[in-house]
Amino acid sequence: MQPHMSASDPPATPSDQQPGPFSLTPIGWVSSPYRRRFGTPQQASAIDSDGDAVLRLDPTRIPATALRDLLGVERIWVLSFLHRSGTWGPLVRPPRGPRVQRGLFATRSPDRPNPIGLSAVRLVGIEGVDLHVRGIDLLDGTPILDVKPYVPYADAFPESRAGWIDELSPDELQFAKRPPEPR
Repeated sequence: MQPHMSASDPPATPSDQQPGPFSLTPIGWVSSPYRRRFGTPQQASAIDSDGDAVLRLDPTRIPATALRDLLGVERIWVLSFLHRSGTWGPLVRPPRGPRVQRGLFATRSPDRPNPIGLSAVRLVGIEGVDLHVRGIDLLDGTPILDVKPYVPYADAFPESRAGWIDELSPDELQFAKRPPEPR
C-alpha cells in the first residue's frame, strides 16, 4: 500500500501505474427474477425495482462470520460484474430524457470499458451466506464482486448536482432499447 500523498508530491507517472489487466474472482452470484436486460429496472432505487432477490455468496470463499454485523444494516452496496453488457462506445443514448447522445461517463449505461455495477439495495434478511434483498436491478446470474454497508452520513449527498439528469422529471418515461420478445 502506498503512503498518503501530499499536494506537493508529484503526480503518478505511467511507470508507477499498473496497466492491468487485473483479475477478480466473484464472491457469489445474484439470484434474481430478471432474466433479460429488457425489462430489468435500470436503477436500484427506481419505482419499478421492488423485486426480491438473493445474493448467494460462495460458502467456500465467504464464511458466514463475514456477514455477522450486517444485521441492523438497512441498505447495502452490491458491486457486480455486468457480465451481459455489450460493447461500449464514448457516446450513449440514455433511456430517459431527450433522445440525444451523452458522454458515457455522464450516464449509468451498463456498457462500459469495465462493466462494474453499483447497486444500493435493501437488506431484508440473512440466511447463512445468502443475503435476501429488495430493489434489485441486476440480472439472474450476475457475478458479485463485493458487498459493503450503505452508510448514510458518508454515502448520501442530497444537495449534489447531477448535471443534465437534474433536468429530467422523475416520472419521465423510459425509452426501450428493444421491444420485448413475444411470449
